[in-house]
Amino acid sequence: MAQFHNDDLEYVVDEFYDMSGFEDDDDELFAENEAERNNGSDALDSDFEDDLETSKPKTDTSALEARNGKDIQGIPWERLNFSRDEYRETRLKQYKNYENLSRSREDLDKECLQTEKGKTFYDFQFNTRLVKSTIVHFQLRNLLWATSKHDVYLMQNYSVMHWSSLLRRGKEVLNVAKPIVPTLQRTGLFSQSLSRVQISTMAVKENLVVAGGFQGELICKYLNQPGVAFCTKITTDDNAITNAVDVYRNPNGSMRVMTANNDAQVRVFDIEKFACLNRFSFDWSVNNTSVSPDGKLAAVLGDSAECLIADAQSGKITGSLKGHLDYSFASAWHPDGRILATGNQDTTCRLWDIRNLSKSLAVLKGRMGAIRAVKFSSDGRFMAMAEPADFVHIFDTQSGYVHGQEIDLFGEIAGISFSPDNEALFVGVSDRTYGSLLEFNRRHYNRYVDSIF
Repeated sequence: MAQFHNDDLEYVVDEFYDMSGFEDDDDELFAENEAERNNGSDALDSDFEDDLETSKPKTDTSALEARNGKDIQGIPWERLNFSRDEYRETRLKQYKNYENLSRSREDLDKECLQTEKGKTFYDFQFNTRLVKSTIVHFQLRNLLWATSKHDVYLMQNYSVMHWSSLLRRGKEVLNVAKPIVPTLQRTGLFSQSLSRVQISTMAVKENLVVAGGFQGELICKYLNQPGVAFCTKITTDDNAITNAVDVYRNPNGSMRVMTANNDAQVRVFDIEKFACLNRFSFDWSVNNTSVSPDGKLAAVLGDSAECLIADAQSGKITGSLKGHLDYSFASAWHPDGRILATGNQDTTCRLWDIRNLSKSLAVLKGRMGAIRAVKFSSDGRFMAMAEPADFVHIFDTQSGYVHGQEIDLFGEIAGISFSPDNEALFVGVSDRTYGSLLEFNRRHYNRYVDSIF
């Protein structure tokens, strides 16, 4: 991944997204490209002594307010010098996608599947600014996870926050600005105290929060236990950033964590003893890994146009995926284990049938930027992919990915997550003024309303 020195935690956004300044100088809003937007100067420490639930959510937006004409993000378009449509049109024209490899994309559109984007699978439900996502590295956007339709975890400055969509309030569950001393002390345990960690990626599954850091840190915390169970620096390499973490179960049912690092290595940790079981080396920095539902295969993506399939136990490469034109940063497996989706800086997501890797099954294109996050719903019915900013796309897998919904917003996207029951989709937006958490609920047809006689 791109070298990116972040001396202090900051919103990884440009003044373009500081929407409070819209009225000032419209011409300057579109001057930067994606990488340049990530050199902001607002250092923000964690401080949650104020009770978030007592904050009057004047800036929050409900579904009813949206139906009555309020912008879902609360942007006051009526007070600006241009309409939302005008701003969107200019944005699409001026946006510059970040590329590592300058390869011709002339034939790319011909490969892409023609989709119908006017569908609505998930309806807007609520937007809150009481919690707001922050981003450490502009290429890493796995910073939001839903563990139920009422429970969401996201990064906000130096804190992992929990948002209850039922109670409409936030709570800090982990502060990484302060010294972190692991609670598990065991002979031979490769653990060490950490402080002021800049979290670059995270995953929350099965009551476990796993976070990776900008300096190669790994932090594991059980949600039902105080303190941090395990933390360490898994590499001392100068280019050490932990790009991705994946929590999964191996074929025997044992819980594992797989990490992808910029030192070109993938590591597998046992969660019971927090021991490093395996270490696999590759020829390029590894930006993302994801393990198949059966725990047998791992997708390995990084600073190469080629993606790999490896044995999750041994690290042996079993297949290669060729077709992307740039570096990849996102992947996800369909729950049936047959389809793998890979997101790339060439602005596409490719679908691969694991039974025949000679050619991608389909190519899905975004509107203007790289595909930096990809998720399947747990029932396999929908796949969502997020661009670096402004657009989240949802595809109906049963239609062959032809039917789609486009969520149109403004701001850097920190992460997307379906709830495990598929009833909700959450989107984290990083912005100095309009940073927020958006909630969309699954639309149901032919639902009967109970009547009392």
